[in-house]
Amino acid sequence: MTELVQYHCADNVATITLNNGKVNAFSHDMIDGINAALDKAIADEAVVVIKGQPGMFSAGYDLSVMQQSMEAAMKLVEKGSTLTRRMLAFEFPIIAACTGHAIAKGAFILLASDYRIGIQGKFKIGLNEVAIGMTMHQAGLELARGRLAPVFFNRSVILAEMVSVDGAVTAGFLDVAVAPEAFEQTVAATAQAMTKLNMKAHRQTKLKARAGLLDALDKAIDVDRGSSL
Repeated sequence: MTELVQYHCADNVATITLNNGKVNAFSHDMIDGINAALDKAIADEAVVVIKGQPGMFSAGYDLSVMQQSMEAAMKLVEKGSTLTRRMLAFEFPIIAACTGHAIAKGAFILLASDYRIGIQGKFKIGLNEVAIGMTMHQAGLELARGRLAPVFFNRSVILAEMVSVDGAVTAGFLDVAVAPEAFEQTVAATAQAMTKLNMKAHRQTKLKARAGLLDALDKAIDVDRGSSL
């Protein structure tokens, strides 16, 4: 397991901690590490918690890769989109424990998780691609369309509006925001509650409920693969 991703499993809960520098950038290696950790969670038959570092869930893709070339950027985006597609159809519940800022790919990981818990503070959450000169990729559009509150779709995707933690609950990036002193307890209690689900029924219902979104994502990933944004 790469040190960029830490894995710990106890009491049927697998905690995947992102640990790639001060912005927790999504690189090829970190995405590979997350996929390996998800494989272990399947073997452990565990509910998954994905968390970042204090104050930073993730600020998005590794800019050193994104700035190399269009081809390099699109390969990383494709790998990231494939990860979020996997998360949306994952065998067990996935909880995102949003430990701080969640921007760009960090926010998309929230959108791909089944339940999202944010920690209250002066943090920003949102999709800033347009603000930094990037045309939104097709898979990003479909994921945002499928998971954000409709009234926030244009504001988040087309206008790159960033929101507070409480605003992220209204927008659909988070399900709940809690005080710092209650954060870890809330994450643990939520994860334990989800271990009581019938996992076969959970997976089958998830796949039925998200069939349209998963199909749209498959097509969008193909579109992005041939794109030169």
